[in-house]
Amino acid sequence: MVRLPRRAFIALLAAAISIAAPTVARADTLSRGIAAFHLGQYGRALRDLWPLADRHNARALGLIGFMYENGFGVPQAYDAAADFYTRGAALGDPFSQAMLGLMYDKGHGVRQDFVLAYKWLNLAAAHTSGRQRDTYARFRNAVATKMSTNEIVIGQRLALTWTPAVLVPVAPLH
Repeated sequence: MVRLPRRAFIALLAAAISIAAPTVARADTLSRGIAAFHLGQYGRALRDLWPLADRHNARALGLIGFMYENGFGVPQAYDAAADFYTRGAALGDPFSQAMLGLMYDKGHGVRQDFVLAYKWLNLAAAHTSGRQRDTYARFRNAVATKMSTNEIVIGQRLALTWTPAVLVPVAPLH
C-alpha cells in the first residue's frame, strides 16, 4: 500500500468532500459551508453546517466529523469525529462511511475493528465512482491485508445486508 503524507491525505479527503454538488434542500447553505471550509474559515463553516447536521444532513455530518478528526476550527476529538461519521454513515454518505472505516482501522475514537473498517470502506467504494471509488477501494483492500479470509467474508456480508437509516421525526410534546 502506498502511504500518503498526512497533508496529501487530508487534501485528497477534502477534495472528496466537495465532489458531486448536492441537490438537496438547503444546498446553498451546504455549499457555503463547504466553500468556507476550503477557504480555511472553519468558524463560518461550522455556523453553516451545524444546523444542517442537526437536521440530519449526511454531508454536513461528515464534514463536521472531518473537522473534529483533524482539529479544524474545533479541538481535535476522535470520539466526536466518530460520532458525526457514524451518523452520516448510517444515512448513506460515502465520505462518512469511508472516514468511519478508517477510524475503525486505526482505533481512533472507536475500538479497532478490521471487520467494521472493511464493511464501511466497502460501502463507501460501492456508493461512489471514479477516483473517489478507487481511493476508497484501495483503503478497503489495505484493511483486507490485515484480515483473515473469514473476517473478509463477514465484512462483505455486513456490507451486503446494510441499509441506510430511516429517521422518523419525533412529535413535539405540547
